Order: sequence, then C-alpha cells, then structure tokens
Amino acid sequence: MEVVYLTTAYLAPIEYYAHMLVTDKVWVEQHDHYLKQTYRNRCIIAGPSGKVVLTVPTMKPDSPKCPTKDIRISDHGNWRHLHLYALESAYGNTPYFEYYRDDFLPFYEKRYDFLMDFNEALQEMICGLIDMQPCVKRTSEYIKEVGNGALDLREVIHPKRDYAMEDEVFKVVPYYQVFQEKLGFIPNLSIVDLVFNLGPESLLLLKQSINNVED
Repeated sequence: MEVVYLTTAYLAPIEYYAHMLVTDKVWVEQHDHYLKQTYRNRCIIAGPSGKVVLTVPTMKPDSPKCPTKDIRISDHGNWRHLHLYALESAYGNTPYFEYYRDDFLPFYEKRYDFLMDFNEALQEMICGLIDMQPCVKRTSEYIKEVGNGALDLREVIHPKRDYAMEDEVFKVVPYYQVFQEKLGFIPNLSIVDLVFNLGPESLLLLKQSINNVED
C-alpha cells in the first residue's frame, strides 16, 4: 500500500503505528469535524487491574462542527500528572520503562495549546525511539472519498470498533506484557504498551502485524 489516511491520535494503538510503518505516505486528517470518545484524545493502556483509558481533556469548541486542527487542550483536572502517574503505575516494572521515561516526561511538563500539535510531537518522539521514519503530512482539505487506491482508516481505527472486523490488513501478534499472567494478553493497546515492554524489538512486531508484509 502506498497511502493511508488516519485521524490524529493520542498515543495511538499498535494498529495505527503498524499501518504507518508499511505505508509510503501517511495523511493525518486535520479538517474533519472533531469527535469525542475516539483515539483523537484518548488511549488505552494495561494497568494492574485491566484496561485503563487515558483522556486528554479538550476545551469546548466554538461550534459543533469545529475542525480537529482547532481543538485546544484544557488544563482541567490536572490530567498531565494523572496520565504520567498512570503510565508509571502500568509500566514501571516493564523492561524498558526506565530507559524511555525521560523521553516522555517533557510532554507532561510542557503545555501544548492544540491537541494536534501535542499528538504530533508525541508521535514523532515515539517513532524516533523505535527507529521509524514514516512520511507523515497533514491534509490540506477534507476529502470524503480518498480514492486512487488509498487506504482510508480515519474512522476504522476507533476504540468502539472491532479491529478484527474492520481492518482486514492488521493482525494481532502477541508479545510479552508485564501483567499477562494476571490479565491474559490484551491486544492492540496504545503503542506505549509495546514500547515499554519490547523496546527496540517493537519495530519488528509492528511489521509482522500487517498481512502480506514479509519479515
């Protein structure tokens, strides 16, 4: 595949990064109408008791059809401290948490105005950690039907949709998770679950997670 369309995403799931890895060009949609309860401002990690949803609070937009690019982050609820604490609680005992912790800290100390800027900066940092060099651009306009053989995953990769039913290209490849003996393996969590557990080997697993891609 050559082109994929994605929404912006906060610490996106493994499925998202797997598509980024094997695609020649990634278009991140910024002109869509912002929707709540999506990966745009939330991620799912594995805590000691099971799945934990981390949500970045956003300011109420001026209109119900506000473009995602204009969505601002809210300081409500001391969320940065809570997210960092949740990551430490979930992954403090993983093989690579201490190794990567300092790379994540600045994102929970600095204040970003816009959600897309925050997501993009986090994504670039994570790609650097696992040696990914995707060609990522923001869209210049909203195109309802992408056409030309491009893969449109803007509403496919969604926390309320079953990736097994919606995405025939992505496949789950199990890996070590720190709470696996207690919880069982939990698939398609945030990329941080993979990075903190596997470190540099994350890239190989992402490649294996896309059908028809040779090892």
